[in-house]
Amino acid sequence: MLVAVDLDIHYARIQAAARAIRDRRPETPEVAVVLGSGLGDFASGLSDATSIPYGEIPHWPASAVVGHEGRLVIGRTQSRLVGALSGRVHFYEGHDLRTVTFGIRVMAFLGVRTVVLTNAAGGINTGFSRGALMVVDDHINLLGASPLMGPHDERFGPRFPDMSEVYARRLRELADEAAAAMGFPISHGVYVALHGPSYETPAEIRYLRTIGADAVGMSTVPEAIVARHMGLDVLAISCISNMAAGVLPQPLSHDEVMETTRRVRPQFRALLEGILGRL
Repeated sequence: MLVAVDLDIHYARIQAAARAIRDRRPETPEVAVVLGSGLGDFASGLSDATSIPYGEIPHWPASAVVGHEGRLVIGRTQSRLVGALSGRVHFYEGHDLRTVTFGIRVMAFLGVRTVVLTNAAGGINTGFSRGALMVVDDHINLLGASPLMGPHDERFGPRFPDMSEVYARRLRELADEAAAAMGFPISHGVYVALHGPSYETPAEIRYLRTIGADAVGMSTVPEAIVARHMGLDVLAISCISNMAAGVLPQPLSHDEVMETTRRVRPQFRALLEGILGRL
């Protein structure tokens, strides 16, 4: 468990990371976009871009997961300055949730007020198919932990933050408008976070469906909690990269996740650009 002195160290590390980023790009991004497995291509399309490997940002954790590039790209799209986090770290890699959410805290310190979280997820809802895009309406946290556990630092936000609308209705409506303008369907649903790294069993998927989950993944929820803790507006989009265990008579693999996200990249990027253009 954290002790009091650790709060000051953590706060100082976030400040140091924010200063290092400002030294490389003084302008304040309007929006931060966290890019999940296989979805980092969006960052490469930003214009007037400054690319900073995570290893060059003090205290920023680096992911070792395939499909996560590990760089912060600040650039423009749809006339907006965007900070794209191409890759994230995960609870299952052995990081605590304070480390997992480090990048979100830094983005808030930079002045970002809106965060778009993306992920590759398994489809629990049998109405979904591989490659579908789902706007997250709500989440269920089954990680067994919260990034807000431990001693409280009021410099970040309140001890007991409200979570009645984690994902801003206004932003979800903008996602619908963007998808409609481009003529492709988009789904809505509840995302459930489990810590992994093993995929779920068919019995676990039946349980998750029973409690109201539409998609399952191993990220996003801690970032959303911390973003709301710091007063940021949040939108989350899941790429249904595979159907969850037991939905189809086939085993699951990360290769399937990567293949599906490669296939939907153009649609995914167009949706993000459509949303950012409407903010």
